[in-house]
Amino acid sequence: MRSAARLTAALTLLAVTALWTAGRDEAPGGLAAWGRLAALWSADLLILQVVLMARIPWVERAYGQDTLARWHRWTGFASFHLLLAHVVLAFLAYAETQPWPRLATEPGMLLALAALAALILVVVTSVRRTRRRMRYESWHLLHLYAYLGVGLALPHEFLLGTDFRTPAARAFWWSLYAIAAGSVLVFRLGLPVWRTLRHRLTVDHVDPEAPGLVSVYLSGRRLDRLPVRAGQFFVWRFLDGRGALRGNPFSLSGPPRGDSLRITVKVVGDGSERVAALRRGTRVLIEGPYGRMTAATYAGGSVTMLACGVGVTPLLALLWDLPYGHGRATLVYRTRHPHEVAFGRELAWLAEHRGVRLVPLVGPRAEAGSWLPAEYADYDDAEALRSLSPDIAGHDVYVCGPDAWAASVFRAARAVGVRPARLHRERFGW
Repeated sequence: MRSAARLTAALTLLAVTALWTAGRDEAPGGLAAWGRLAALWSADLLILQVVLMARIPWVERAYGQDTLARWHRWTGFASFHLLLAHVVLAFLAYAETQPWPRLATEPGMLLALAALAALILVVVTSVRRTRRRMRYESWHLLHLYAYLGVGLALPHEFLLGTDFRTPAARAFWWSLYAIAAGSVLVFRLGLPVWRTLRHRLTVDHVDPEAPGLVSVYLSGRRLDRLPVRAGQFFVWRFLDGRGALRGNPFSLSGPPRGDSLRITVKVVGDGSERVAALRRGTRVLIEGPYGRMTAATYAGGSVTMLACGVGVTPLLALLWDLPYGHGRATLVYRTRHPHEVAFGRELAWLAEHRGVRLVPLVGPRAEAGSWLPAEYADYDDAEALRSLSPDIAGHDVYVCGPDAWAASVFRAARAVGVRPARLHRERFGW
């Protein structure tokens, strides 16, 4: 499947290059010609970037949100660098014959500059160092300027671009734009609206699970027909007043039932604080479900799960859902303080009735790059993992927690022989 995706991307770039070659009227080495090719590649990758995150259900199921997000990020930065190359090459090509102030008055040029400004804003806020300092809600809102950039660039491309004049080129580019726009309209707007209206989810009640951790129970209509599985997440919008349309991604913390759903939220920011104060009857807009860290990835046999903090929520749902045998599941649960361990009753029930082995690891992390608490600082990450789950090399391993912590778990799991196909993780926040 991944080969098919790469092949599709390569074929579109090849088609763009072929159309550019057929329509080129400058000398082979002309700066203007190479600048236009850079712009065409940039536009192609930008369209691909939009499609990757259009939430197309069969694409989500095939690749997973984590993989799509990585590809989206890579194509986004590649597209932006090509766009900058286009700007520089075009300026050098036309600077001597057409002064920049006059060039800026060409049809569509001011819109193109506005598109460039919008895309610069998106790229700057997507740099990891900048992104970590922003609230999720603010970052997500600014990220939507990418759509504005695509829209503003269209007049510039079709008014000034000589590579759009042939019937083949027009058919190719309008088809790409139609696919991207249609995917967004149908799957990012239409499908969420339809599911929201069909299932009419509302808040039933909110319960505290641990200090700073609350569970929200939701009821609705025909939830048995909502195509969601344990381990997946939605983007939630609670219609409780100002800021209600800002979405936040929260995974299910229990198996979906025909009459109710449950999410569990760590109270750390404005969005999550509002969730903790939700009232019964608050209406909910949903977008999803997303993610492929579900029972569909389970190959059978024993299971080891590693959770850090609120990352336990999708893993708890999976513990209820996966068909592992009695005594063949281990949950390693990392928290900073003993009182942060949540879902005690449910974990006790799972231990008694399904033989789940709970391994709490409490305390601050040992050091940067390790997934262990400070108490076990003398232990090697891989050896510690092997000692906690001796035959883990043959298990399905599910991991959920902060990026750096989860990455250290993955390194340890690979070091003890867990095959990549049996390592499962999903980034659902950023």
